[in-house]
Amino acid sequence: MRVVIQRVKKAAVSIEEKVYSSIKNGLMILVGIEEADTLEDAEWLCSKISNLRIFADEQGVMNKSIKDSNGEILLVSQFTLHASTKKGNRPSYIKAARPEKAIPLYEQLISLLQKELNKTIATGKFGADMQVELINDGPVTILMDTKNKE
Repeated sequence: MRVVIQRVKKAAVSIEEKVYSSIKNGLMILVGIEEADTLEDAEWLCSKISNLRIFADEQGVMNKSIKDSNGEILLVSQFTLHASTKKGNRPSYIKAARPEKAIPLYEQLISLLQKELNKTIATGKFGADMQVELINDGPVTILMDTKNKE
């Protein structure tokens, strides 16, 4: 699984020009799922996301997690995170998981985050044509890949 995590002041997903879901202060997360991903990848990501200290403490130092700051999460599936641009100019998405594999893992990640944070996770709609708006706070943007755990 690959994720792009952005600390935001607010974020929203619209489908057919109607707001589908939105959050205030928290994390906007784009997640790409590949064929090789498993529940263990979702569990690892859940732990990292929940405990990532990227919110300011009382001294203005990034020392608080999403848990500590009581922030919200908007999680949106995005298969294009697995684009390969090695050959030519048209990206290949061959590593991206098919819906029958990706949807259950996406739903498991949502469930794991909800359980860990004890709150509802806002989402996009899998496979929909979505428009995403956000105000990146900082800006703070972090990339993670469960196949390259740095």
